[in-house]
Amino acid sequence: MNRNAIAPLIKELAGLDIAHYRTLSGGSVANVVRVDLTDGRSLVIKQSSMTNTDLEIEARMLRYFARHSPIACPSVLYADHNCLVMDFIANDNQMTHMVQRDLATQLAAQHQVTSKSFGLEFDTLIGGLHQPNKESKSWIAFFGECRLRHMAHAARKEGKLPPAITTRIDRLIDRLIDRLDCHIEDKPAAVLLHGDLWGGNILCQNGHLTGLIDPAIYYGDREVELAFGTLFGDLGADFFDRYTEILPIESGFLEERRDLYNLYPLLVHVRLFGGSYVGAVENILARFGY
Repeated sequence: MNRNAIAPLIKELAGLDIAHYRTLSGGSVANVVRVDLTDGRSLVIKQSSMTNTDLEIEARMLRYFARHSPIACPSVLYADHNCLVMDFIANDNQMTHMVQRDLATQLAAQHQVTSKSFGLEFDTLIGGLHQPNKESKSWIAFFGECRLRHMAHAARKEGKLPPAITTRIDRLIDRLIDRLDCHIEDKPAAVLLHGDLWGGNILCQNGHLTGLIDPAIYYGDREVELAFGTLFGDLGADFFDRYTEILPIESGFLEERRDLYNLYPLLVHVRLFGGSYVGAVENILARFGY
């Protein structure tokens, strides 16, 4: 993707020329550039770098998130299967204690946006990978089938996860009720999740949260979001002190459920990156006797 290719599209969308053009980090899913326009506005353009990634789905997620979450996200200007144009959100990459507390306040508000079912009305993506969202009244059934079993079996088919480990995951799924025994009847609530809450998707500026990017949305147990946020150490004590002032967390989360829930993002990373993430999956399975 080069400036000459982008310029006509930006001219058509914004009626302006590009003043500056720079490449941004976009991971393995997309090539990403920032363009500064002649009126001072900035836009971000993503172009798919994975043949199975559909940027129209990302655009649909962003639009849904914008309508339902109190947290800001980029506004979509244009989307097709291979290209996404959206507003730029400022980010200084300084996750200070003030940012952690601001994120906690806003995420707690988002986690009070609820649905009658787990899942979503459309399938989504996480890291460019298909994420099924067949709606269910049972959280354990949804998490077991649409998250763990789906991702584990996809990894096995791709040769990323040994069949023996997949079998161990299947055994765990069949006994999830024993591990999530505090989540009974109408618990937990089906709340709106960003779905891919790690540091690279958290934008901040001058001590405040400015927005979240790259959603993988669905309605699920809020503890899945909180667990993922600790997987790489992005959510710290300042975050949890503030979050629990608003929404207390049931006992057993840090001791047990966090690791169970982090099996899902670890399986996503197995498919994307392989390597040491297989060992991390094995360690959690062994911890719980599988």
